[in-house]
Amino acid sequence: MKKLNLVLLVIALIGSSLFAQRTSDIAGSKDYPSISRFKGSVIEFYKETKWGSYKLPVNNKGKIDWEKPKALEGKVTRIQYLLPKENNAEFVLHNYKAGFKNSGYKILIAIANEELGFTDRPHTWNDKYYVGGGYYDGLNNIKFGEGVEFPSWRKNHSFIAAQGHENGKDIYAMVYTVVGEEYTLIIQDVVEVEAVETGLVSVDNISKDITKSGHIAIYGIRFETGKSVLKKESAKALKTISEYINKHKDKKFFIVGHTDNVGNFDSNMKLSKNRALSVIKELSSKYSVDANQLEAHGVSSLSPVASNLLDEGRAKNRRVEIVER
Repeated sequence: MKKLNLVLLVIALIGSSLFAQRTSDIAGSKDYPSISRFKGSVIEFYKETKWGSYKLPVNNKGKIDWEKPKALEGKVTRIQYLLPKENNAEFVLHNYKAGFKNSGYKILIAIANEELGFTDRPHTWNDKYYVGGGYYDGLNNIKFGEGVEFPSWRKNHSFIAAQGHENGKDIYAMVYTVVGEEYTLIIQDVVEVEAVETGLVSVDNISKDITKSGHIAIYGIRFETGKSVLKKESAKALKTISEYINKHKDKKFFIVGHTDNVGNFDSNMKLSKNRALSVIKELSSKYSVDANQLEAHGVSSLSPVASNLLDEGRAKNRRVEIVER
């Protein structure tokens, strides 16, 4: 996914006492790779959570739904930006909205002020969206970090949520903006939903990744330890793969097996190819895929996507990839 460049309609106004105090980001912080910041802002809080359940109160019709929020599970990155108060919430919202659209994100909701439902009490949004429990039985999204003091009793605020897709992940980005007495606060949350790693690979995800990158890693295919025998729980992923391939009979693909670096390299090279062969055999014998479209290869531990020093990294490296030929 190309870097999201916010389209600024006018130059963001600078000239607040805030920036006399800080002109650079806090140590160890950074922008989310595919989302550039609003011009003139600085990072005041940054935290990455490797895995968590984030609640998004937006339904499929693009409306706020506090009763049935979506639970987004994956890596969560929270960044709090500050910028001069002259940049109001609607201005920030408009720029994020344009930037998301230009980068291929789908806008799930984009609302400001009275549409949020709390025209005179933005702190109520804080109590419902970020705080856990309490009077409003809040969603507890505050668990992903709290930095800058939340402005209370302010009338100017906005919220936008958007969805993108990159490298087998659904990317959800939520941006809440509120104008305080001394500054404008932007809270940007990004959730990376690792659909393929939890076995939830879809035909649409396969299509998007192969169109963009020429390959996709499939984590829903499981084998018996040290063997090329497929486990029963692989059926769902294999069925989805077959649906994609059968819709593209004019194309050919490599099925590539990958292992971690545990054990003998040469043995893993043989094992990785045998696993790729098992996938092709299963696809052709049970899912009516033309075996002539597929060619098996194994690369052992030659192409890691994460460090093999940790269990989490080794799990990511054990995978089967579909590569367009």
